[in-house]
Amino acid sequence: MGKYQIIAATGCPTGIAHTYMAQEALEQAAEKRGVSIKVETHGQTGVENALTDEEIREADGVIVAADKDVAIERFAGKRVINVSVSKGIKMPDELVDRILNDDQVPIYHADKAQQQPTTEKESVSAAGIGHQLYVYLMNGVSHMLPLVVAGGVLTACSFFWGIHSAEQGNPEFNQFAYLLNTIGGFAMNLMVPVLAAYIAEAIAKRSGLIVGFTVGMIAYTNGTGFLGGLVGGFLAGGVVLVLNKLFAKLPKSIDGLKAIFILPVLGTLIAGLTMWYLSVPMEAINEGMMNFLKQMEDANPIILGAIVGAMCAFDMGGPVNKAAYLTGTALLAQGNYYFMAGVSAACMVPPLATGVSVLLNKKAYTEKERSAGYVNFLLGATHITEGAIPFAAKNPLINIPIFMFGSAIAAILSYVTRTSVPAPHGGFIVLPIVNRPFMWVIDIFVGAVIAGILLAFAEGRTKAAPEVATEAAATEATETTVTAPVAEASETPVEDEDSLGSILKQEYIQIDVPCDTRDAVLDYLSITAEKLGLTTNSEAVYQKYQAREASGSTGMERGIAIPHAEDASIKQPAMLILKLRNGVEWESFDGQPIDTVISFLIPESGGEAHLHYLSETSKRLMQEDFVDQLKAANDAYTIYRLFTETEA
Repeated sequence: MGKYQIIAATGCPTGIAHTYMAQEALEQAAEKRGVSIKVETHGQTGVENALTDEEIREADGVIVAADKDVAIERFAGKRVINVSVSKGIKMPDELVDRILNDDQVPIYHADKAQQQPTTEKESVSAAGIGHQLYVYLMNGVSHMLPLVVAGGVLTACSFFWGIHSAEQGNPEFNQFAYLLNTIGGFAMNLMVPVLAAYIAEAIAKRSGLIVGFTVGMIAYTNGTGFLGGLVGGFLAGGVVLVLNKLFAKLPKSIDGLKAIFILPVLGTLIAGLTMWYLSVPMEAINEGMMNFLKQMEDANPIILGAIVGAMCAFDMGGPVNKAAYLTGTALLAQGNYYFMAGVSAACMVPPLATGVSVLLNKKAYTEKERSAGYVNFLLGATHITEGAIPFAAKNPLINIPIFMFGSAIAAILSYVTRTSVPAPHGGFIVLPIVNRPFMWVIDIFVGAVIAGILLAFAEGRTKAAPEVATEAAATEATETTVTAPVAEASETPVEDEDSLGSILKQEYIQIDVPCDTRDAVLDYLSITAEKLGLTTNSEAVYQKYQAREASGSTGMERGIAIPHAEDASIKQPAMLILKLRNGVEWESFDGQPIDTVISFLIPESGGEAHLHYLSETSKRLMQEDFVDQLKAANDAYTIYRLFTETEA
């Protein structure tokens, strides 16, 4: 087995979509840079593609993109970046570049397990603490969720024989229904102890797991519900950590005794007593929350639906979404099936809306986006919200509010129609156990269609922006040439459609340029032009670049900018192309950082040629396949052939 330059671990609480989206994003980012990577996934089916001790030992660096415990202590002595799974999806290029090139990435030390390695943006002393607490919570949720699914479905199936079929002595009583209800109830009752145990396990490993189970049982028995399990898990893990520190100086020879006697006994006693006395106020809080939500369902279904729908679509699998989802899960365990109906409906709308949008406005999407939209019909139908994330990321300020609006409509309709869903996951798969299946499908369909129509309209307007930009650029170029004498302009003949080959050479194309600001890019272009003998005055060219940007940004969309300069010091028309190592901030139509720069250098008498070159390039950039190939190209020869052999 060959050495992997980078190893990674990904995981999300539900282990369904985010885990594998982060894996794919990191693998693609590494492939673009020609480096080898192996990604271990912590999904709902367990650990897949597991990293071996040899692979960990030989790797240059580690990326952990997870919202659950992935046994990070294995990476002691390695440079480790530890971020949320969403960052693994949204910024894989930055993570790969940092682990390859940033010497400031800290080395992880197993004896300082709580001092998790992070990027500067997520230091443990600040936001990283919140992320780590979230990881602990989600480790409990990921182990709890299958129990709730299994218990909820079996309990709901027991109602097929009648709403009272599991009640002994009732005329509807059925023995098999009774067994289903009892077994499902056992699974649901384990929810709180398992939640507490695996939160504690993420904090303090096996000793935390043992104490967590006990504290979780106390929380369940005393009626504190989901809230008790959550508090109990952190309490158990914290107590074990403190005990570990207190007994850290004991001889190594009694480590075994400490693990099987001292920590479990003292941890269970201290955390158990604390939880016992906390149970009284927590039970009151739990009952108050249940009563409040019950009143909201009955008296204000519209307000409740608007809040729940907006939360579910706001970050699609993130903390806000999970807050609504976990509330629904907790209520399921206490026999409230109405709240989860709105949550599930809201979670299903965003991916379904992208499919509707693609069907209504195919021209606004690339072939890949259309394929993703069609796949999202399947993902949405099975309650996998994350399929909508790439669409939301394209234009978050517009698309996310649209998703929130559609999800709110679906949730409101679900509460108004008093639909109940006794399972926390599955989407349309659980329709047989929904009390109003046909009505629930209509509720979701209405929300998805409304959001899809709005999304199609918004995408259509966004798609028109490049065409407007091309016309504006052409107009600007024409206006630039007005001051030039007509006789001088005619001295530079307009080339045919293959004329880009006359101003572009392979040495004019540079890859992996390390600029980090727009001005640095313009300065780099000016200096490069002088080194190549294209100008006698790099400073004058730089000033012309700046003047052009001041009159209107040359940033377009999809990370492409087309700065140009016309000056007397420029000897001949030329086209320079830079592929930047990292995207830089540059005002553009879609707000994306710029990572590809196509620049034109035009002699003072070359105005008409300038317009022609700009037009020919803009036509190529309007072709989705051309842009995809340009983005994927990582060598000068490929880019040169792409511009000179592709027809406009």
